[in-house]
Amino acid sequence: MTKLFTTYRVLALVVGVLLLVGTLDIILKYGFSEGSGPQSLGEDLDVVWLFHGWIYIVYVIVAFVLTQRARWTLPQFLLMMIAGLVPGLIFWVEARVARQIRAQFPDLQTAGSA
Repeated sequence: MTKLFTTYRVLALVVGVLLLVGTLDIILKYGFSEGSGPQSLGEDLDVVWLFHGWIYIVYVIVAFVLTQRARWTLPQFLLMMIAGLVPGLIFWVEARVARQIRAQFPDLQTAGSA
């Protein structure tokens, strides 16, 4: 369970960062005039969405396995899924999941801190 929990936390943070960078991409790409420096940077950042998509799929699988092992309900799993699609939300959800997992599996207290 320790490796699964650690993998979930890393994936959540990576997905969250990629989502924020992707959001910045959209702001730069569509918020500035055509041909400007920020607009060109926005176009260059488009590749972030490819990485976010693939890593999000892995995140979904790991989150599903984690919720199954923890015997959580469907709404808890759905909140984890939505968090990977709403900029910034995943950081709050990851912290909440970490608290719940550590409370449910006290043996992870020391393992999750390292």
